[in-house]
Amino acid sequence: MYTKFCAAIAKACLRLGVAGLVLLLAAVLYQVFGRYVLNSTPTWAESLALVLVLYVTMLGCAVGVRDAGHIGMELLGFLLPEKAKLPTEILIHLLTMLFGGLMAWNCALMFGSVRDYMIPTLGISESWRYVPLVAAGILIILFSIEHIVALLRGVEVEPAWH
Repeated sequence: MYTKFCAAIAKACLRLGVAGLVLLLAAVLYQVFGRYVLNSTPTWAESLALVLVLYVTMLGCAVGVRDAGHIGMELLGFLLPEKAKLPTEILIHLLTMLFGGLMAWNCALMFGSVRDYMIPTLGISESWRYVPLVAAGILIILFSIEHIVALLRGVEVEPAWH
């Protein structure tokens, strides 16, 4: 049940990431069109693109943790004795979970500290820049737990894009 929950979240993140990429492309194209055709650069387009890059990247980062899409330490596994492989893999996921927790916590602190500042060209709070980082940190924790449970049960986590 937990795996189905994580798979659903990962698929939703992938879909949101694709939608974010489409919006990002539209914002950049509009910025180029405004600059070179209308001779009037829309200032909000660049700010929107920068915010969208954060959302797309952080959602992709979290899904990459779940789908084991990041560079890993698989080479280390060949050097270890058979009994040390499982504890080492669990340790790697625990360290990844620690990273996700630290990222979520510190970005939540940043979210609170910049809440009153505005992105002038968008008219929204600077704190919106930290939402995807907090969310990605939480998702990294959830997905790392899923990997640890799967390792203990002797099964593989099915990638979200299948």
